[in-house]
Amino acid sequence: MNIGRQAPVLLDYVLLITLAMMFGFSFTLTRIAVLELPPLSIAAGRLLLAVAMLYPLMRLNGQRMPAPGRIWIPIVAAGFFGNALPFSLISWGQVRVEAGLTSIFMAVMPLVTLLLAHVLTHDEKLTGWKFVGVLFGLAGVVVLMGVSALDALGDELMRQSAILISAVSYAFNALITRRLTHLPRWSAMTALMFASCLMLLPFAMLLDTPWQLQPSWQAMSALLGLAIGPTAVATVMILVIISRQGASFLSQINFMVPVFGMLAGVLLLGETLPANAYLALALILIGIAVSRLGAKPRQGSARGAAQSSETDVASG
Repeated sequence: MNIGRQAPVLLDYVLLITLAMMFGFSFTLTRIAVLELPPLSIAAGRLLLAVAMLYPLMRLNGQRMPAPGRIWIPIVAAGFFGNALPFSLISWGQVRVEAGLTSIFMAVMPLVTLLLAHVLTHDEKLTGWKFVGVLFGLAGVVVLMGVSALDALGDELMRQSAILISAVSYAFNALITRRLTHLPRWSAMTALMFASCLMLLPFAMLLDTPWQLQPSWQAMSALLGLAIGPTAVATVMILVIISRQGASFLSQINFMVPVFGMLAGVLLLGETLPANAYLALALILIGIAVSRLGAKPRQGSARGAAQSSETDVASG
C-alpha cells in the first residue's frame, strides 16, 4: 500500500538493482564455494555468519528475539522452508548444475507461489492472467529441462530437481510467513536466521567435520560473500526498500534476479549456456509479467514480502 509514499526516485531503483545483483550473484558464489566446501557446511556457515551480523542490528533497533511460545512454530517452519532446506538443496545441486541454469530454475518460484496460494488460501485465488502466467512458466521449465531429460535419469537430473524443489520450498515459505506479519521486523528476521542455523549446524558439524577442512581463500571468500551479501545485507536492504516504496515495488526484483544470475555465471565463471536456456528464461519472465496483469496492490508486511521476494533465490 503506497499511500503517503513519494514516487520512486533514482536511489530506490539503485537499491532494487543492487539487491537483485546480490541475489543473482549468490548462485555464482555458491558455485565457487561447492568446489571445495560440503554443501551442508556452506548452508550452515552462511546462516551462522548472518545471525552474528543481524543480532547486533536487532538490538540496536531496540528489539528482542520473540519470547518462547507457539509463535516459534511458524518461525521454525519458515526457517526450514525459507532457509535451511533451500540453502542446502541449492548448494548440493550446484555441485553439478551451473550458476546460470540455477538462477533460471529458481525463477519459477513466484509462479509456484501462485499455484500454492490458490490451493492453500482463501484470498489469493488464480485469475485468468495468473493461470496463463503459470502455463508460460511451466513451459519454460520443460524447455530448460529438455524433453529428453527423463531418458537420462541420473545424478545431474537429481541435482536439477533439487533446485526446483528449492523453488517450491521458497513458495511454501511465502505462505507460511503470513503468520509472522505481526512481529517486529528485525526480531522476525533474526529469529528466522537463528532457527535455520540451529537446524543445520549440528548436522554440518557431525557429517562434515568442518574443522578438518582446508579450503582455499577463494572458497572462504565465496562463503563470506554469501553470508554478508545475499543473506545479511540483503535482509537489511529489503527492509529499507519496503519502508520506502512498499512490497509491490520490491516484487519487480523477480524479473531481474534470474537475468543477473545468468549473466554472472557467463561472465565470471565462463559458463556456456545452451540455446534452450535463453528461451526458457524468456518464457519464465513472460509468465511472471503476465501473472501480474490486473493485479491490485495490497497491504503487506515487510517480513512476508521479504520472504516471498527471496528468489534466491534469496538468498540463493
